[in-house]
Amino acid sequence: MARILLVEDEPQMQRGLRDNLEFEGHEVSIEGRGNNGLQTLLRETFDLAILDVMLPEMSGFDIVRKARERGVRIPILMLTAKGEEIDKVLGLELGADDYVTKPFGLHELMARINALLRRSNPGRLSAEPVMLLGDITVNFSSYSGSKNGKEFEMTPKEFEILKYLWQHKNETVSRDSLLTNVWGYDESVSTRTVDNFVLKLRQKIEDDPAHPRIIITIHGTGYKLIA
Repeated sequence: MARILLVEDEPQMQRGLRDNLEFEGHEVSIEGRGNNGLQTLLRETFDLAILDVMLPEMSGFDIVRKARERGVRIPILMLTAKGEEIDKVLGLELGADDYVTKPFGLHELMARINALLRRSNPGRLSAEPVMLLGDITVNFSSYSGSKNGKEFEMTPKEFEILKYLWQHKNETVSRDSLLTNVWGYDESVSTRTVDNFVLKLRQKIEDDPAHPRIIITIHGTGYKLIA
């Protein structure tokens, strides 16, 4: 069972999602306004948050941004009636982990929720939960990292990308492989999004992000983590 926060202002959508999530055995808390949703997310402990983009008082985008700034590391799934790719990219780059466009199929939504919960379960981490690489230490179980003894922050998705590259260190990992194994699907996220996340990772762990020595680009294919 997982504890899930649903921030959605449409009563019918609230009831439908709550009923189906509770049928799956999850505990669901509901907020209908953006400000209330953010405060509940910051105040209480959840395993997953589901946020509508268009909310009274504060958008789902703002909730994601402020929650990540305040250290919230749980998976976040966004719901929206918009279908433009720019909205999807914005939500993901702000720190969301997945994105579903209304109207959506219930089976698809539940599959994505379950995939996020599985990937965020520390019990499913590899047998090598800590990355030690030069002056960099990353603990994938506690979602913490440091460079030269100074802590740095990463979003859950950035941790998952780095963990997957670490699990396949010194191997070429294709962009498609990252899409499949980190996002769990490849129809809504482009390889450009993968590149953007890798760029942000380099800014946090590389001495010179413009000339990376840890996560190098394999042109035409993907990336390789050098260890």
